[in-house]
Amino acid sequence: MTFKTIRLVTDSTCDLPPDLIRKYQIAVIPAFVNYGGRSYADDGVELDRQTYYEQMPSMASHPTTAAPSPGLTASIIERQAEGADHVVMLTAPARLSGIHNAFRLGASNLPAERVTLIDSGTLSMGLGFQVLAGAEAAAETGELSVVLDAIERARRHARVFAVPETMEYLRRSGRVGWATASAAALLQIKPIVQVNEGEVESVARVRTFSKAVDKLIELAQGQFPVARLAILHANNPDGAAEIRSRLGSGVPAETYVINATPVIGTHIGPKALGIVTLNQGWRR
Repeated sequence: MTFKTIRLVTDSTCDLPPDLIRKYQIAVIPAFVNYGGRSYADDGVELDRQTYYEQMPSMASHPTTAAPSPGLTASIIERQAEGADHVVMLTAPARLSGIHNAFRLGASNLPAERVTLIDSGTLSMGLGFQVLAGAEAAAETGELSVVLDAIERARRHARVFAVPETMEYLRRSGRVGWATASAAALLQIKPIVQVNEGEVESVARVRTFSKAVDKLIELAQGQFPVARLAILHANNPDGAAEIRSRLGSGVPAETYVINATPVIGTHIGPKALGIVTLNQGWRR
């Protein structure tokens, strides 16, 4: 086997911690959040997550999100391809975002045999764990088939669950059909949602946020034992800390607590909480 240099490219909805991005030289292409007459790159520089979530409830109009332009995408993908034998790109679901298509267009100038584009089917660290699995395999083996297999195994064994504090932001976003259609009733309850194969599905509904958190923890524990875990929050560190404490001994060494990307938070709203599990079975 000849060792090859394989590089990863993903989008900013992946929520990967910066130290892992640096360690594996992963290129992250920012999506954008539009509000107050401006467009902000979700790159951790133009858009401060804490400040954004604090401002959301008082915004005069609901912010929107946008995919990166094909031009920006092309420039970053082509830069990542320099000195690499192959580039593997993973994105948020095409069913939920134009990001996947932006990547497809952005990679169109590169030879087809040098790029692989994957729709992750999920969001946040559900995507992030797939990228991390691929990056680790690339660093260890330099073999494309092993990288793609690692990504697929992570995909099969990862689960993403989340609960909004209010249904208002999902209703406004219009991205989730059942939320829009049933807004009047849903505003009175708290759904626990799962992102699966590009769909946002309601897997349970309860009357209070505290009961929703109970159910969120129950769903996560149903995936134990886990190799990796991410606890997500939208400016709700106390809620994230409570979840971590209540998960107890089931929390693995590789646990990440993340203030979630505003590109996702725009649609689910401030104070939302989420859990992403990667079952131990992913390693076979």
